[in-house]
Amino acid sequence: MQQRIITALILAPIAIAGIFFLPLKFFMLFSATLYLLSSKEWAGFVSKTPSSLILFLFGLVLGATLLLIPAEQIWSADKVNGYIIYGLLAAAIWWCISLLMVMSYPKSAKLWKNSKFIKSIFGLLTLVPLFWAMVVLRSINIYHDFYFGAELLMYVFFLVWAADIGAYFCGKKFGKHKLAPNVSPGKTLEGFLGGVVSAMLVAMMGLDFFVIPADKMALFLAGSLITIMVSALGDLSESIFKREAGLKDSSNLLPGHGGILDRIDSLTAAVPVFTLIYLFWLS
Repeated sequence: MQQRIITALILAPIAIAGIFFLPLKFFMLFSATLYLLSSKEWAGFVSKTPSSLILFLFGLVLGATLLLIPAEQIWSADKVNGYIIYGLLAAAIWWCISLLMVMSYPKSAKLWKNSKFIKSIFGLLTLVPLFWAMVVLRSINIYHDFYFGAELLMYVFFLVWAADIGAYFCGKKFGKHKLAPNVSPGKTLEGFLGGVVSAMLVAMMGLDFFVIPADKMALFLAGSLITIMVSALGDLSESIFKREAGLKDSSNLLPGHGGILDRIDSLTAAVPVFTLIYLFWLS
């Protein structure tokens, strides 16, 4: 626990400073670094002897999208680039598929566990939309209010953190019914509901912080609730891939925390879904 706290105290200020103070192009570089570190860990899910070829593939795909969508073309006439929308919609479909995989595990694993290609595609559908969703959220209204997008991104982080903390303590205190016993035996339905309640308290505060107009309050709360629920799916989805790879953690990069993916698993689902919700419901 002491090591976890020390690591968190070092990393959290760096991450927050990067989100709030980096110019957009440097934030994209920051996000690309996170993407590549996560890709290296995903390679461990694909093969027990991770190949540099997998990391090269992931880097090549991200590079191709960056060539297709330069920073200057992320927004045009206050509308986000259409390619990004397609990517986020693909992510939404992927998380629906992931839900089915979690619900039917371990039977569902028979369809993909021996295929490096399929597991690589799953990784790309998880990490590429996360990169672009972070960039889009951070860049919203950036030339009129430099910090607004950073506040939106941090709001998603706070939702996920509140859900994680609420789930931990409520699960420890009241947990009796397993949420997904075949995937993650330690998670309980009571913990999940406690996490939802905790995060919705953050959402209520978000109404005032972002000064949400009355006609969009219900959409904001509904979007926040969907984001909270899908964040749990991100966690469970990563658990499936770790279980099939025989791994306890995605890596040992972060002392006391495991790997990058262990820290951002919930965000891989939450950030792209919230970004879609914001673009279609709240902007």
